[in-house]
Amino acid sequence: MLAIVNGKVLTITNGTLDEGVVLIEEGKIKAVGKDIPIPEGAEVIDAKGKMVTPGLIDSHSHLAVFGEPSVWANSDGNEVTDPITPHLRGIDALNPNDPAIKDVLTGGVTTVYTGPGSANLIGGTGFAMKLRGRTVDEMVIPGTEAMKMALGENPKRVYGQGQKRAPNTRMGNAAVLREALVKAQNYMNKMEKAQEKGKSEENSTPPERDLKMEALGRVLRREIKARIHAHRADDIMTAIRIAEEFNLDYIIEHCTEGYKIADILGARKVRATVGPLLMSRSKMELLDVSLANPGILAKAGVTVAIQCDSTSGTRWLACHTGLAVREGMPEDLAMEAITIVPAQILGIDDRVGSLEVGKDADLVIWNGHPFNTLTVAEKVFIEGELVYERKNS
Repeated sequence: MLAIVNGKVLTITNGTLDEGVVLIEEGKIKAVGKDIPIPEGAEVIDAKGKMVTPGLIDSHSHLAVFGEPSVWANSDGNEVTDPITPHLRGIDALNPNDPAIKDVLTGGVTTVYTGPGSANLIGGTGFAMKLRGRTVDEMVIPGTEAMKMALGENPKRVYGQGQKRAPNTRMGNAAVLREALVKAQNYMNKMEKAQEKGKSEENSTPPERDLKMEALGRVLRREIKARIHAHRADDIMTAIRIAEEFNLDYIIEHCTEGYKIADILGARKVRATVGPLLMSRSKMELLDVSLANPGILAKAGVTVAIQCDSTSGTRWLACHTGLAVREGMPEDLAMEAITIVPAQILGIDDRVGSLEVGKDADLVIWNGHPFNTLTVAEKVFIEGELVYERKNS
């Protein structure tokens, strides 16, 4: 058993404990509180003068899929051969030995969602993973797959400008995406009819399997979420329009100009992974990027998770979040935006995102407040195992 004592414990869901105690046994949190008796024989870590938080969660990264070093040989996140590739699976590109994983642990991040990029209108499935393990199977959290979709400049630049094929405009983006979803609906209907026919007739032949349509069928049946990349306000509304048309369970990725339509998004109870907050105006759709965006969205009732959209840069997640606080986001909502909210979005809040009895013992001991740029993560645990310890320099 491991006991972390005397630290300022941010439970996230049950307040903050001064001189709190966290007991860990067999990878789970056994107790959290004050004045908890320490079992005889327990290993004790004195966190006096330090902060203890859940392991941070980045809800949108490309860690270990766009590998490092960032060269062609390691770039496996965008299959730029077809704008519609729902049958791709991010797990088939994940490299557990990517050196960026160790970098990210130094920032107190223990779980990330990673997967394909935004070159394609439909890019394939991403997934959540713990940052430990030697194989994909050890790292991936089952049941967290979601389908990457993208609107705006990227698909029309890659295909219209780069390959002289559809889509070449925002109209083309929406049309090609709708066409793919309708094809998937038709495929599902044919399969269902064939199954019904097969029950009553012998030698019934179902349609030939189509992996693309099978993958999209999971989205249409709301078995997995659609995670739709959209920066500009009009692209965000197009994403919502299509998602509502096809009754998709959706998340808006980036939501960069969301602050311009925050009241509309709040009224619709939109969920968004917002960021990266340190973007420059590298393309036209980022012209009006604002550090105040996550705070404005959160205050309007949008469910906001903060993301880094990066590989090794994911280590700066807490710093990005501190900037959001500086620009008006309430500190409690900001901390939730990198812990319990992304856990909820990913469907793993029963395991991670807060310090509660029964949850995975993923936690971090900091030498100060995580949002302070002078603060470092001193110890990082995943399921009770020490996976990173900062050495004195």
